[in-house]
Formats: sequence, structure tokens, C-alpha cells
Amino acid sequence: MLGKGTKLYSILRLKCPRCQEGDFYKGHPYSYSGMGRVKENCSKCDLKYNIEPSFYQGSYYVTYGLGVALFIAVWILQLFFFPDVGPGTLLISILISLLLFSPMLYALSKIIWINFFIKYEKDPKKK
Repeated sequence: MLGKGTKLYSILRLKCPRCQEGDFYKGHPYSYSGMGRVKENCSKCDLKYNIEPSFYQGSYYVTYGLGVALFIAVWILQLFFFPDVGPGTLLISILISLLLFSPMLYALSKIIWINFFIKYEKDPKKK
């Protein structure tokens, strides 16, 4: 399920969607200097990551969906483990989780977005 050749492999390992070997980001999602900075090309298959100007603006929709999923997950976990807390505590826990996970949501949204448009090729150099 998470083997090479699947979209999840590329997304979870933050690798190139075409060859799934080269890194997609210049740095780690939580390093301040490289946060959200996508490389120009793949170091292995030379895929151009910026397909067109403003290509990653569509990833904002993915970020929204991931944020809603995080909200629902925190809400369900809080109801399951702490059913007697009030709505203020729920709001604070959601805000804290959004602050903690926002760099990862931002990074995941871009890699998910490009995976919509680029498919895996076993040997991309043969073309």
C-alpha cells in the first residue's frame, strides 16, 4: 500500500511525484529557512516542479481540507477522551493543534496538489 509507485509514498515521504526518489522541498517543513520552499527541479529525473506561474495557489484548497480534517480529528479525540470539557477548551485545543501542525499541513498540501497532475513513471529517463 505504501510501496514505491503509489501516490501515498510520494506524499508521506515528500518525494518527487514522477520518480519518487528526489526530494520535493529544499528543507524540512519545520525548519524556518526552508519552510514551504519547493525545489526548482527534481535532482533525479529533472522534473520541473513549478509547472506554471502560480501553480501552487490551488493547493490552498487542499490546505483547507486538511485543516478541516484536523479540526474533526481533534474534536472526535476530545469527545472520546475528555467528554466533559466545554467548548472553550475545544476551541483552545483546536487552535493549538493548528499552530503546531500548520507547517506540515502547508507542506502536505503542495505535494498532494502536484500529485494530482503528475503520475509515477518507473524509469522517467527513457523518454
